[in-house]
Amino acid sequence: MRDGENIQAVAALGADYLGFIFYPKSKRYVGKADMSALRELPPHIKKTGVFVDASYQEIKDTVIAYGLDAVQLHGEETPVFCKTLQQDGLEVIKAFGVHEGFYFYVTEPYLECTDYFLFDTKVPEYGGSGISFNWNELKNYPYSKPYFLSGGIGPDNLSKIALINDERLYAIDLNSKFEVLPALKDVEKLTKAFEQIKNFPAVGQSTKRL
Repeated sequence: MRDGENIQAVAALGADYLGFIFYPKSKRYVGKADMSALRELPPHIKKTGVFVDASYQEIKDTVIAYGLDAVQLHGEETPVFCKTLQQDGLEVIKAFGVHEGFYFYVTEPYLECTDYFLFDTKVPEYGGSGISFNWNELKNYPYSKPYFLSGGIGPDNLSKIALINDERLYAIDLNSKFEVLPALKDVEKLTKAFEQIKNFPAVGQSTKRL
């Protein structure tokens, strides 16, 4: 997100996380975000910076400039790198691209240096593909580490998430299919989605990230 009014409107819906993409190649790159809107966010909302193979100093400077609470890492960041950020007091979310036959054991080195995993759809480029992976693959995930579910979640398949019935499913990433334009959320669609999510048996008490 980057538009001030849109940030405030989505925050008012009760989102627990708001995402700001600091990957310059993304069409959702935050650019010159409305800093006043970020400062006015209620303290319970975790301002989350999304990075792809950024340097430690770049992330640190961005965290300070924007007052970020969490980082979401989509590149080839090492467990040591993640641990360093975690020791700085940041919540660390490590993303993995899932495909048919994905080897979930590659997440094991990150169990002790992250707060959450994020399972997205494996695509050639990073983020916002609008494509879902086969959620049945989650049955092969062997660890207790809670995770965010991402990748092509929209009004047409949101109800199917309730069928996953996995207590490790901590948060739902609502992104490209809830946009009017890249980085501009459709508040009406999100309002309906939030009401729907609240009634999910498995994730009714979990969080929502945008």
